[in-house]
Amino acid sequence: MGPVMLDVQGTSLSQEDKEIIQHPLVGGLIYFTRNYHSPEQIAQLSQQIRIAAKKPLLIAVDHEGGRVQRFREGFSLIPAMGQLWQMADKNLTVAKELAKQSAILMALEVQAVGIDISFAPVLDINNISDVIGDRAFHQQPDHVTELADAFVSGLHQVGMKATGKHFPGHGSVKADSHIDLPIDERSSADIFQQDLLPFKQLIARGKVDALMPAHVIFPDVDSQAVGFSHYWLQNILRQQLGFNGVIFSDDLSMQGAASAGGFVERAEAAQSAGCDMLLLCNNREGCIDVLDHANISVSLTSGQRLSKLLKTAANTNAWSTLKQDSAWKKATDTLNHYR
Repeated sequence: MGPVMLDVQGTSLSQEDKEIIQHPLVGGLIYFTRNYHSPEQIAQLSQQIRIAAKKPLLIAVDHEGGRVQRFREGFSLIPAMGQLWQMADKNLTVAKELAKQSAILMALEVQAVGIDISFAPVLDINNISDVIGDRAFHQQPDHVTELADAFVSGLHQVGMKATGKHFPGHGSVKADSHIDLPIDERSSADIFQQDLLPFKQLIARGKVDALMPAHVIFPDVDSQAVGFSHYWLQNILRQQLGFNGVIFSDDLSMQGAASAGGFVERAEAAQSAGCDMLLLCNNREGCIDVLDHANISVSLTSGQRLSKLLKTAANTNAWSTLKQDSAWKKATDTLNHYR
């Protein structure tokens, strides 16, 4: 599988989309709200993409719940993960069950329209970041770990792999990496004892299939933003924490990625640092530039890691039969009871 994940323009494929999907460096595709009209349409688009690709292709979406849910009309509304604690009246056992059922509901629905993974769960701390906020489970690292563990159990129960983000934590820095380059000036000790904890604990439990690093610089650890840092991704994540799953770059078109240069330089730096797949979204010109000019390669090791994230037909429903599924019914009933 190639190392580039890109997007398509609309609700069906253009001729340019078809050509670009077939490029040997392209191994994945991510959906946005503009790609969605109805469950039936997005399922058909997924089928069109797989036929056009003529190769295994990882299809992803950001469908966390709350304000980050790409498909709404026709889909169940998933609560923001930060709301579960209040919904459960601060009862950890109940909150964990809500997290698990939220994951089951989300995963069943997106898989039913041909999608392999949703980029979830968020493992950041709900601290001072506006862009994270209630996307995070809690303000206490241990509670984040326990709730995310339950969420991942739900994903795994219905055959979806988990992508933890944004390593090693985006919640404790104010700036939004979509429009700025956040710099977290805290000591490495603070970062490791606070924000990094859920990542460390869940990796140790074997609960993390993939990770997405933050476009954040932690000067006390390394001068590079995490997604471009060999030290963060190889020394800390791979060696110290023992993580052997997929590393996705965060979107290389975000302003937080500009520290690495233009699109070609960003892609080269991210792969060189250790990212298995490079996200290039909402900038077709930049994407074509990377495919034409970047010195990046198809890695057998990365391809083997990525192929483990593909869903299997055996564990997915068709959209038309989804509401007869007992797990879907239980998840819906549980969440409705506590809303």
